[in-house]
Amino acid sequence: MYVPAHFAPPDDESVRDLLRNHGAADLVTSTADGLVATLLPFVYDEPATEGDRGRLLGHVARNNDQWRLPALGEALVIVRGPDAYVSPAWYATKREHGRVVPTWNYVTAHVHGRLVVHDDPAWVEALVRRLTAKHEGRREEPWSVDDAPARFVAGQLRAIVGLEVEITRVEAKWKLSQNRSADDVAGTVTGLEQGSDPAAHQVAAAMRSAADH
Repeated sequence: MYVPAHFAPPDDESVRDLLRNHGAADLVTSTADGLVATLLPFVYDEPATEGDRGRLLGHVARNNDQWRLPALGEALVIVRGPDAYVSPAWYATKREHGRVVPTWNYVTAHVHGRLVVHDDPAWVEALVRRLTAKHEGRREEPWSVDDAPARFVAGQLRAIVGLEVEITRVEAKWKLSQNRSADDVAGTVTGLEQGSDPAAHQVAAAMRSAADH
């Protein structure tokens, strides 16, 4: 990933926070049949020892051939934070000289690592329970795996296969107008906040946070 110095993430904790809290990400593997990609929800296992970089854990349908196709080299998981269109009309410099163009602000991380397959019902069930807790825990009346009949759950678990990406490196990028003047940043934040798009509001919040760093 191309990451100019001014678009580097604020700190390592910001990257870990993105990995903890993202929704779903693209798993991309290079195989003898070419590139294969699947959008998957993941949970993040944080590093347990010095030198460890953690893991991303997910699952795919058993009928999805990606888990069967040997990966050539590392797997790539593209994790996305908020993103939004930025209009040059929001820049103070538009009124000064007009030499401005549209752009896109976003937060993302490219996670590289070794892909490990877990065709093990116990491993997969533990993962499904973690994924469920992660996303249902935000609801007032969270659904539990145990709310479904045990025989039904067992059948569903047989239909999926677990995946683990042992992280070897992470390339992250926080493109949040850090290359613009303070007045341009302020105008962009105001423009993003005035719209009705929740993602734009999240980008504005990320810009404020980046400015604080």
